[in-house]
Amino acid sequence: MIVRSASLMLIAWILGFAWFGAFLPQPLDGRTTDAIVVLTGGAGRLDRGLALLKDGAAKRMLISGVDRSVRPVELANRYNVPMPLFDCCVTLGREAIDTRSNALETGRWLNRRNFRTVRLITTDWHMRRAALELRQALPGDVILVYDAVPSRPSLAMLFKEYNKYLLRRVVAFLGI
Repeated sequence: MIVRSASLMLIAWILGFAWFGAFLPQPLDGRTTDAIVVLTGGAGRLDRGLALLKDGAAKRMLISGVDRSVRPVELANRYNVPMPLFDCCVTLGREAIDTRSNALETGRWLNRRNFRTVRLITTDWHMRRAALELRQALPGDVILVYDAVPSRPSLAMLFKEYNKYLLRRVVAFLGI
């Protein structure tokens, strides 16, 4: 009985891992939202968010997890964004140090502004866990859309992220 249960759990884990790696979230179309939230840490994330903001896909943008030493003018210069756009429309979130704190920082930022729709930008392999964390930090009436930045994650990266995702699902289910 124990061997059968363990075997079924292993098969479920393997099938889940195959699903997780084979069907990574994709980039979103050009629809508009009230806000864009970019989680720092991966190539292409800021490029995607700033391009969408410049194109008018949202009113405001939060970049969550920015190092305290980074100044807005440095980002504006690096990403070739006019400083007035940064001044009016970009908030640098400096409180977050991991995915969980990204979600908490984002939830507070969105609540203060009463936004109802938000586009989450992060890397494809990170999207499911980031969205899970953010969904827990947001009121239920906020519409969260996923805009994944494509990447080529290694098998080791997928393995690590899948297990983190499973752990966070269990913790969320238990209400911790």
